[in-house]
Amino acid sequence: MMTSGRVLSVLLVDDDEGDLLMIREALDSGTREHEIHVVHDGHEALEFLRRQGRFADAPRPDLVLLDLNMPRMDGRQVLAVVKADEELRRIPVVVLTTSRAPADISSSYGLHANAYVTKPMSLDDLTAVVKGIDDFFGGIVDLPP
Repeated sequence: MMTSGRVLSVLLVDDDEGDLLMIREALDSGTREHEIHVVHDGHEALEFLRRQGRFADAPRPDLVLLDLNMPRMDGRQVLAVVKADEELRRIPVVVLTTSRAPADISSSYGLHANAYVTKPMSLDDLTAVVKGIDDFFGGIVDLPP
């Protein structure tokens, strides 16, 4: 199913409010319309994806942007659970984190991340990276229905 022309539902999983603001602004500055949802740790991410508790009416996102280092449950744990779950594993998960550690990159792909992207430090570079992710997953690839 081609996603261009439709609203792309994105779940942002990150505990850093500054990063969340910059990612939202980057998505909002593009030409595609987004439905952006934000959670701040791994527990909330899984509740959202499983539509539990206060997220009972949550939509199934087309894309998850996942930070690795968060409180309570980190991104590695979330990724392992999502990719092991028959209903959730088809959702593309892009690890978007500050870590350039080879062990983090390797373990993320080992847990079946769809991509691993290191957050640049400058706003302009982060905007370009997020727009690139959006262009790829929102306009080039065919996402599952």
